[in-house]
Amino acid sequence: MVHRTISKVAFIGTGIMGSAIAGRILDAGYALSVSTRTPEKAKDLVERGATWAESVAEAVSDADVVFTMVGYPEDVEDVYLSSRGVLACAKKGAWLIDLTTSSPELARDIHGAAEIEGLHAFDCPVTGGQSGALAGTLTLIIGAFEADLPGELLELLSCFSAKKCFFGHAGAGQSAKLCNQVSLASCMVGYADALALAGQAGLDVGAVLDLMGSGTGGSGASTALGPKSVAGDYAPGFLSEHLRKDIGLALAHSEEFGLSMPGAETAYALFDLLCQIGGSRLGTQAITLLYADEAEGAAAGLDWSLAQQLDECEGEGCHCDHHHDGDGCCGHHQH
Repeated sequence: MVHRTISKVAFIGTGIMGSAIAGRILDAGYALSVSTRTPEKAKDLVERGATWAESVAEAVSDADVVFTMVGYPEDVEDVYLSSRGVLACAKKGAWLIDLTTSSPELARDIHGAAEIEGLHAFDCPVTGGQSGALAGTLTLIIGAFEADLPGELLELLSCFSAKKCFFGHAGAGQSAKLCNQVSLASCMVGYADALALAGQAGLDVGAVLDLMGSGTGGSGASTALGPKSVAGDYAPGFLSEHLRKDIGLALAHSEEFGLSMPGAETAYALFDLLCQIGGSRLGTQAITLLYADEAEGAAAGLDWSLAQQLDECEGEGCHCDHHHDGDGCCGHHQH
C-alpha cells in the first residue's frame, strides 16, 4: 500500500461508469469501501480487494474522500441529505465528490450544507464514457477552483482522468457538463439522421460513416458510437435513459435563462420515445433503431405498440394501468 494522507476512499454507486472508476482507484493502491443498491454490481470490486459496506453510512464513516456516482438528482439528494446519508455520517474534513450528472442547484445546496458540517463537497461530472473510465482517460468537469484542492486529492483524481476542467464555483461543473450533453445529443441525432438517409439511398452505410469521419460531418459521437450502430451493437457504454435525463436537466436549466434550444428539444423527444418503447437500458447508439424497420427494433427489445399506448394516454389523459418508464405519467418531461 502506498503511504498517503488520503488513504481511505469510499465509492457509492457502482454501475457501468462507477465500477470502472472505482476499479481505477483500487488499482492505484487506495483502500476502497464500496456501497451500492445492487450488491452484485460490486462483486468484482470486492473480489479485487474492495471492502463491501452494507450502507452509505458504513462506507463513508472513516473515508478521507467520498465519491458518488448514482443515477438521478433525486438519488444524489437521498445519498447526501438523508438522515443516514453522506453529510450526516462522513468524518469531519472529508472531501465529498459527486461524479453524477445532476442539477447545478442541487450541487450548490450540497456544497453549502457540507461546509456547515465541516466537510468539503464539489460537483465533478465526467465525460468519456465507459471506455474512458476503464482506460483512466476521462475528462473531469469540476465545480471548484484548482487552487482550492490539495495536491493529494488532485493525484487521486488523476488515477481515472486525463484532463481536468475547472469551472470554479459549486454547480458550475454541472452546468458545463449539461452544455456538453446538449452538444452530444444533437450530434447523436445528426449521425442517426445521416445513417438513415444513407441506408434509404442504397449506400454502403459504413462507407458513409467513414466519409463523415474524414471531414467536418463527423463528431465524437459518430466516431465512437456510429460503428456500433452499423454493427447492430446496442450494448450500453452509456444508457439511453441517462442521456434522456441529462437532456431534460439541460432543458430545465435553459428555462432559468429563457433560452430556447430546439436541437436539444428534438433530441429529448427522440430519446424519450426510445426509452418509452423499451430502449431505456440500451446504449445511446440505439437511437438509430428509431429509423430501422420494426423487426430490427423488436430484435433489440423495442416494442412499438407501446408508442401507440402513449399516444392514447396523451390524448385522453392517463388512466391506464400499464407501466410508464419515467418520472411523469407519460415520461420524464421536465422541460
